[in-house]
Amino acid sequence: MRTFPEQEQQIRQVHGQLIHQVVAACQTAEARAALEPLLQHANDNGWQQLVGVIRKIVDGNRSEALLNGLDEEDSVIIRSILMGLQNPATLPDLNEEPDASLAAPGLASIIHAAGRGDAKALQILAGMAEQMTRVGGDMARLGGIMRRLLNGERDADTLCKSMDPSGRQLVINLLEELNKLAEH
Repeated sequence: MRTFPEQEQQIRQVHGQLIHQVVAACQTAEARAALEPLLQHANDNGWQQLVGVIRKIVDGNRSEALLNGLDEEDSVIIRSILMGLQNPATLPDLNEEPDASLAAPGLASIIHAAGRGDAKALQILAGMAEQMTRVGGDMARLGGIMRRLLNGERDADTLCKSMDPSGRQLVINLLEELNKLAEH
């Protein structure tokens, strides 16, 4: 099985459920009907370009040209769907927990860029936070503290309230990465 760069793997894990649902929707009408409310919700929340490309895939388009004009995150999602349609063994493992050590650097760089006024990073961060809050558990808690991280909150005890050890470790790793970025 192909190995993916760390940031790409993290994106695949975060969006694993969507990737699997789109692949399933390409195979059965029942799965396609189940996907529609998710696509409508994503469309309503600013993911129009991604949803448009997913709809083309579900309608049968498998062209690499679908990647044209997509940002990095959307490109990873679409490539993963297309690869999953060709070879289901390439689909992200839904039972695999995202590795906190892989998530922290990428997330920290997005928070750092958004804090410096990068509008695209702020948009990505907002979308990630929204998706995280829908997942529940520690991911929802992490999604809920994004604004505080963006605004400069760095107290681990405050940020990690109610988190399990793995969620707490992710926040600690994230704070370490943010501190490294602040030094440069």
